[in-house]
Amino acid sequence: MDGRRHVVKVLGGGAEIEESRHSKKLLRIKITAEVDGVRREYTITYGGHGTNAAVGCAAARADTPGGREADAERLAAVIKAITSKEPRIRHMKDGRMKIVCGR
Repeated sequence: MDGRRHVVKVLGGGAEIEESRHSKKLLRIKITAEVDGVRREYTITYGGHGTNAAVGCAAARADTPGGREADAERLAAVIKAITSKEPRIRHMKDGRMKIVCGR
């Protein structure tokens, strides 16, 4: 990620389909991973957006070691290790960080 190396161990995962409040199908993928010694369960939610293209999003958490910025970088490293594609990290106006995992 951006010239830095991370040690990524994927420890487990799973997926489930559920309905949103607007009766649309959502795919939630849960991945348990350890990145650079920090273990966490990540949840990526895929849903139809706009023209029904599947887009996955996840949020970085502030209560992890290093804060939101470090959590977003760790999640991006997990996604890149699994898919070999680097996700986009978006900084929201309210201070949150959103990781966009695919189109």
